[in-house]
Amino acid sequence: MSDLIKTVKNGVIDQVNKAATKEKTAKNELGKDAFLQLLVTQMKYQDPLNPSSNTEYISQLATFSQLEQMQNLSAISSNSQALSLVGKNVIIRTKSETGTITDVGGKVDFVNMNKGKARISINGKLYSVDDLDSVIDDTYILEKGRPRIIEKVDLEYDANDPADLSFNVHMGEGDSTADDVAILIDQTLLDPSVISLKDNKITISKSVFKDAPNGTYKVTVIFNDILLTTAKDMVSITVKNNQE
Repeated sequence: MSDLIKTVKNGVIDQVNKAATKEKTAKNELGKDAFLQLLVTQMKYQDPLNPSSNTEYISQLATFSQLEQMQNLSAISSNSQALSLVGKNVIIRTKSETGTITDVGGKVDFVNMNKGKARISINGKLYSVDDLDSVIDDTYILEKGRPRIIEKVDLEYDANDPADLSFNVHMGEGDSTADDVAILIDQTLLDPSVISLKDNKITISKSVFKDAPNGTYKVTVIFNDILLTTAKDMVSITVKNNQE
């Protein structure tokens, strides 16, 4: 289980090499059982006229003891790594008796240790650590949930038909969710009183553009999420006033 914890690289979730882990464990357990069977068989069928010496048995038992200690250390290391998953976002992949595969994602609440086996809690339900499929980097989760403006917007203010200007935004997901914004027109920060935010829609009061010179202005949106996400070059406003 040395490969238990992996992170996202370039937005791709590294998969946990469970098959190799289980195969390695199975081979170790087979070696232990085979050694015991071999030792018992040797003692059972040894030549009574030429029995094995105590030294040989002591040497064999020492080898068995070393093998058992290595397996115990491996189990301790595996469980220690399971404990380090607390607070991590993971994906669990389970397989039912009918062969149906189900993926469950969430944050690990705690690790339950029972008879030397580790089980991790996700959303109040326990899963075997052997069913762990992926561990997702926290930074990746925050980046993926950032607020954003999905499509570019070109707005126009016309003094002959003055109106408030609105555009849609995505306020983020999970720990990256924002609930407020700041707006800059070019390099000028707008007063909050001329901005409204409702149902993922930002509206800028027409009073902002009443006396503005003709031209096209870039709008910068700063969200108040944990990363202070800034959306640039996604919204522009063209002002057409009566003045030349």
